[in-house]
Amino acid sequence: MDDRDDSHTRLELHAVEELIAQQRRRIHAYVGRRERYTGRPGAGAVPAGDAGGTPLCEARELFDAMPVPGLLITPVPAGDGTLDFLYAGQNAACRRYADAVAPDWESWSRPWPGLVRLFDLFPGMADSGVPLLLTDAYRTGEPQGPVSGEWFLHTPGGEVVRISNEVRAARCGGQLLLTWERGHRAALSRAAQRLARYCWAEWNLGDGSVLGSFAVRQVLGLPAGAPVPGLLDLAAMTDRRGLDALYEVLYDVILRGRAAECELSLARVGARVVRFAAEPVRIPGGPVWGVRGVMMDITRGRRSSERARHAEREVHRERERSHALTDVADTLREAVVPRFANPLAPLGLEAAAVYHPDPGAAGVGGDWFKARVLPDGRALLAIGDARGHGVEAVTLMAKLRYALAGLGYTEEPVEKLTTWLNQVACDDGPESTATAIVARYHPGASLLRWTCAGHPPPFLVRGTRVHPLPDPPGGPGLPLGVVPGESYRAAETVLSPGDVILMYTDGLVERRGSDLDTDTARLLNVAERLARAGIAPAHDGLERYAQDIVREMAGPDQSDDATLLVVRRLHSETDGQEAEQIES
Repeated sequence: MDDRDDSHTRLELHAVEELIAQQRRRIHAYVGRRERYTGRPGAGAVPAGDAGGTPLCEARELFDAMPVPGLLITPVPAGDGTLDFLYAGQNAACRRYADAVAPDWESWSRPWPGLVRLFDLFPGMADSGVPLLLTDAYRTGEPQGPVSGEWFLHTPGGEVVRISNEVRAARCGGQLLLTWERGHRAALSRAAQRLARYCWAEWNLGDGSVLGSFAVRQVLGLPAGAPVPGLLDLAAMTDRRGLDALYEVLYDVILRGRAAECELSLARVGARVVRFAAEPVRIPGGPVWGVRGVMMDITRGRRSSERARHAEREVHRERERSHALTDVADTLREAVVPRFANPLAPLGLEAAAVYHPDPGAAGVGGDWFKARVLPDGRALLAIGDARGHGVEAVTLMAKLRYALAGLGYTEEPVEKLTTWLNQVACDDGPESTATAIVARYHPGASLLRWTCAGHPPPFLVRGTRVHPLPDPPGGPGLPLGVVPGESYRAAETVLSPGDVILMYTDGLVERRGSDLDTDTARLLNVAERLARAGIAPAHDGLERYAQDIVREMAGPDQSDDATLLVVRRLHSETDGQEAEQIES
């Protein structure tokens, strides 16, 4: 706390002190005026008719007038120093109590039944705290209790009635008076204050005295046995902001005579927050004599709210960051994924591609494809899927795609291109893995040579039948970026006029909680059913066929981005002619 804060605190404490002092002066002035008007205390004379005093009531009438249930007990000392207790009678409130809890129990029906052993009449009471309570009251002569009294009664009908009371005992001449109240009001009040972390207090502005409930220390964070704080003490416990709020509440209560509430940050007793609600206590026709307040410890709720607000802010920042990354990734994807208008037509091919993002992903994925004519008169066809989502996946996708475009100019076989591409991924880091199909089309031989790096194999649509192409010799190779120096082998497929090659990423078939073989078979069935309906000629017809496949395969269980690249052979002018040397 700096000097300015300390000075402000002293001023505010002085303001609270002066507010209380002024009200105390008003109270004293009010009392002085009343005394001058009515005369000094004790100045009145006793009327002559009452000089003889009021006649005493009969003991039983006085006993019956008690508002709480009571039993009259006769203690009987034994030779060994122990006490026995005889039941001598009960009052009217006890009979009303008996009618409420055990109406069929006839032993309670007579006002003064005579002397019987108390614990013969109430066997369950012998195991409660009542015997010790009666013994202490008899031997000390001091009132005892309240204590928790729990016992049971067997009614004539066979029912068992539970008795649960707060019990007190006191000497009454040579006898004992056992009284109780139903339930455990004090215990319930204590439990409620402890569980709800609230308390109450009343500050007397006339003499400065304070009356508080037992939970005041718990709520305010004070040690056991500490005195209940006065209003000035409470003000000294708060921080600057709480002190301002407390003064406003006391001003409303004391000077305006209305209830008010605020929050107090008790920074000096363990950084807790207390809600303070107060109302005036006034004498009818007189000034506000006191302040009655209820305080509740809301530290846990406030901390939970702060944590919730912090978490909400973090979620909002993460959402904004995710949206920003998605925008960047989308922009990057738009820049690197081609929008071709059938550039393969000079080679007797036409191609179309459809990209369908995962609707549940935080950002775009790493799907990519390549379809272009190389300077040597052949076509480079490829599709791949970089690991992950977002900027990292799109960045790796761009590296692989541009690397393959450059490597394709070397006129090296696709096996070599795939090996080099694997090295590019390995050099990018251990998390930079991807799958891919890398293919080259030789138009002179209508031959498609392709390698597989951990990717789903292409489908061949021939007429109205669809089947997956056989794996390269030795099976598919490892994904890119897993093992440096991995070698790959190529499979060869001769395309007939009208043949269509389907290359796709696994997001087109994989579904959450489903079997991959089943999902792949579903793609085959969809492609074949649509092919039987006919694939329209020209690029638009091929693109519509691809879009129909993706539309039927997409759904709410899609677990990744999906890309489909379709390539169709158009004509057969070079069929049977070897116009080039096939790579080997």
